[in-house]
Amino acid sequence: MAANVEDFKKRLDEQDLHIRESWVAAMKARIVRGELIKCQRGEGVNHYKHCRDLAEMYTGMIRENKVKGYKIIDTE
Repeated sequence: MAANVEDFKKRLDEQDLHIRESWVAAMKARIVRGELIKCQRGEGVNHYKHCRDLAEMYTGMIRENKVKGYKIIDTE
């Protein structure tokens, strides 16, 4: 029975770590978005040219860094 408790605690720790990493990635995307907004406001009409790197970084981050739950449910 002690093994079940240890397995359960280990699984809870894994869940916490997964959720924490997911939120950290989402917050990094939020910071990049803020920097992109500042860049766009500062550059004015030239923001397409000067803020392109931030825009590409942000679009990649929002595709990859979604907050996901721990369980994956197969719907197929």
